[in-house]
Amino acid sequence: MHNAESDDLNNEIMNIKTTYLGNLQTEAEHLQSGAKIITEAPTDNHGKGEFFSPTDLFAASYASCALTIIGIATQTHAFNIDGTVVETSKVMGDNPRRIVELILHFKFPHNNYSDKEKRIIEGAIKNCPIANSVSSEMKITRTMSFGENVI
Repeated sequence: MHNAESDDLNNEIMNIKTTYLGNLQTEAEHLQSGAKIITEAPTDNHGKGEFFSPTDLFAASYASCALTIIGIATQTHAFNIDGTVVETSKVMGDNPRRIVELILHFKFPHNNYSDKEKRIIEGAIKNCPIANSVSSEMKITRTMSFGENVI
C-alpha cells in the first residue's frame, strides 16, 4: 500500500531483505552493505538458542541506537565514550506476547566526565529514534555507572 504521508516523512527506500530459512530461523540482509543477521525463535518459544531472537535483536538495537546517538553528541561536544558497554535485558509478557520491559545498564569506561557531559549523555540516551518509537506501555529502566573497568 502506498502512503504519501510516509513518503514525506522518510524518503529512504527499504534496504533490508528478510528470508525465512526454515527451522524457525530468518536471515535479514542489509542490501547496501551485504551484511547479514540470522535470527531464531527464542528458547522459551521453540528455538534452540543458536542465534539472536527477534526480540533480542530489538533489545540490542535499542542499546546500539542509544550508543550511536550518544556518540554523535560526544563528537559534537568534543569528548568520547569509547569502550562504553550497555548490558541489556528484556522482560517478556503474555497476552499478547511482547517485550514489557527493557533494562539497560550503561557502563562508561572512566569517571572524569563533567556534569555538562553527563547531561549531554543522558539527553542523548532519551532521544535515540528507537527510544522515541517504543510504546509508552513498555517500561524502560536505564542505569549508568562511570569509571567501570569494562574492557
